[in-house]
Amino acid sequence: MTDALQIVLAKRPVGDVNGDCFRQETVAIPALAEGQILVRQRFLSLDPYMRPRMSELHSYTPPFEVGKPLTGGSVGEVVDSRNDRFAKGDTVIGMLNWATHTVHDGKGLRKIDPAVAPLPAHLGVLGMPSFTAWYGMKHICKPKAGETAFVSAATGAVGQVAGQLARLAGAKVVGCAGGEDKCVWAVREAGYDACFNHRTERDYGAVLDRLCPQGIDADFENVGGPIFHAVFARLNNFGRVAFCGAISEYQDKEPMAGPPKMFTIVQRRLTLQGFIISDHTALMGEFVNEVGGLLKAGRLKSRETIVEGLARAPQAFMGLLKGENFGKLVVKIDA
Repeated sequence: MTDALQIVLAKRPVGDVNGDCFRQETVAIPALAEGQILVRQRFLSLDPYMRPRMSELHSYTPPFEVGKPLTGGSVGEVVDSRNDRFAKGDTVIGMLNWATHTVHDGKGLRKIDPAVAPLPAHLGVLGMPSFTAWYGMKHICKPKAGETAFVSAATGAVGQVAGQLARLAGAKVVGCAGGEDKCVWAVREAGYDACFNHRTERDYGAVLDRLCPQGIDADFENVGGPIFHAVFARLNNFGRVAFCGAISEYQDKEPMAGPPKMFTIVQRRLTLQGFIISDHTALMGEFVNEVGGLLKAGRLKSRETIVEGLARAPQAFMGLLKGENFGKLVVKIDA
């Protein structure tokens, strides 16, 4: 039986994640028990939500275990099966180890047609990040013509789709991203009306006043921290905030205080809603039909950063937390 390469959580980070938090191991692949399958993994998704899972915190999903492989959304091929639901040669998607091969009981995995789109797309624009953008924008932000929508991390895996959906709904769309090249892409390719580089534009209030002179009606929040505080102060009456994430705060050693004057929520009758996309899987079919149709019609664009080799996953993940990726970050796994 073939050995597998896997990456485990060596220790929990305190503050910034560093290379010491990961350990690469080669392990023997065990014989399959009844009901199990062996998946040869092709692509692994790296996502910001993995950072809180590295800490021993109570959250919506259990933390990674020290000494055990990290897990993430993956696409792979079934190479051996003792499960009636899956046959050798099936292409599957679901939560698998950071590894070249994973032995799995099949629960939570689903088959996909590899002919529909390139495999990385199933982890991005046709997968969880895009589903997250679609749900948060359509069911919480609900932008419409004449309104202004703001999207932080405008060119990330989620933000790039969220902004385009707001534009297709007729809203003016403004975003921020961590680089001039990203902002140029957001405007020229994704159809944003404006995008500012949050690394060089440090007076967030001033730039928002300039780009959103009528205030902000809908905020798709991926970043949190000072950027969100500036947005919060400029929300219009009946403004809506879809809280998807707060990547700027994930590596803070101490929790950051919330925005000042929280009575603003009452005064302006705001809606601030956090959401986890796994709560809404019943809507996956509707999402695929709608976003798949937009893709087929050429009305939705996406960017990917593909890193070659599982061994580079830790470095790529650390870069993700610092905004070094452009679009969806995917690891192509050598096996």
